[in-house]
Amino acid sequence: MRDRLCIVGLLLFLVFTTQAQETNAPSFGKGIFNLIGKDSTWRMKIGARMQLLSIASWEEGPEGGLVNPEQNFLVRRARLKFDGFAYSPKLRYKIELGLSNRDLSGASQFTGNAPRYILDAVVMWKFYKNFEIWFGQTKLPGNIERVISSGNLQQVDRSLLNSRFTIDRDLGFQLRHCFNLTEQFLIREKLAFSQGDGRNVVSGNLGGHQYTARLELLPFGRFTGNSEYVGSDQKREAKPKLMLAATYDTNQNAVKTRSNQGAYMANDIGFFETDINTVFIDTMFKYQGFSFMAEYAHRTADDPIATNSDGSATGAIVQIGDGLNLQAGYLFKSNWEVSGRFTHIKLDQATTGKNPQKQYTLGLSKYIVGHKLKVQTDLSYLSEDTANDELMCRLQVEVHF
Repeated sequence: MRDRLCIVGLLLFLVFTTQAQETNAPSFGKGIFNLIGKDSTWRMKIGARMQLLSIASWEEGPEGGLVNPEQNFLVRRARLKFDGFAYSPKLRYKIELGLSNRDLSGASQFTGNAPRYILDAVVMWKFYKNFEIWFGQTKLPGNIERVISSGNLQQVDRSLLNSRFTIDRDLGFQLRHCFNLTEQFLIREKLAFSQGDGRNVVSGNLGGHQYTARLELLPFGRFTGNSEYVGSDQKREAKPKLMLAATYDTNQNAVKTRSNQGAYMANDIGFFETDINTVFIDTMFKYQGFSFMAEYAHRTADDPIATNSDGSATGAIVQIGDGLNLQAGYLFKSNWEVSGRFTHIKLDQATTGKNPQKQYTLGLSKYIVGHKLKVQTDLSYLSEDTANDELMCRLQVEVHF
């Protein structure tokens, strides 16, 4: 009840403050409003967004045709965002709260049996030249598709590669640095030290710690508006832009089936622990409305089969294997975009018992105000060995103030 009252109070504050600032409200997509201290020692931009999603799916029948239809409407995401600086522009912060049921899911004894409202709560201090340290809860520097905001995706949602292999958010420290190798060639390094159990865990570190390192190469310089982490070529790059990147992540004594994600591997004496290592290699290319993104993921574990103290299997298995995701699109001058995606997931069948999967997705998007106001639809065909093929159609509306 207290959490609900806090959220209601926050919403009422936003309404009353917005009314008070009505004459100074920013244009659509630039936040609900911006607050700046009289002495310019702080700034806060407040924004909100929602995604309304409809899904229809079918299975392929034994004699062909489509059977077992399913349909669902849901509020996929509903979020409040706060960002700005405190005391100095070199000390930035970001807070993001998730209010939809999907955002709040996953409550357990490890999160205090409470809804997981907090997505991001992080401060970022540029303490020396191009060095910046982050502290708090936010996305780890993992695969590019995960780091791209869900509000800036080229298609309705992320691929199967992301859902199987992402390292998502965690609590800890990150150190970031960039430098120019030549006048154009930019190199960025990102290091992270985190708890290794995922977001909003309050029960303390159950296993070891997680260490992440990412290297990004931009041979043709920065993308316009730093849009390498934005789906589709919204800036219509006048010159070719390319980012090549690699990430290595190791979660020591991990207690979950997908590194810091998935189910806990409980056993008769507490939790089964094993080292889990994940490698990502990805790229983004944009030029004159055309965009191409590719990702490869590889996960291993020292001992992927969770066991009890007597050596018997608990049934929990680390999801080890490989994934490949290829995605491309072209944005017409009318702001309609056609995109296509191919995803191949190959988990270790002998260990996980999972069959290889291939998914083909064709997407169509209409950007009314860029990613801030858009309508997207896609059609996906999922093929899996020894299982019924599946067809899925989605329609989504995004509104981002």
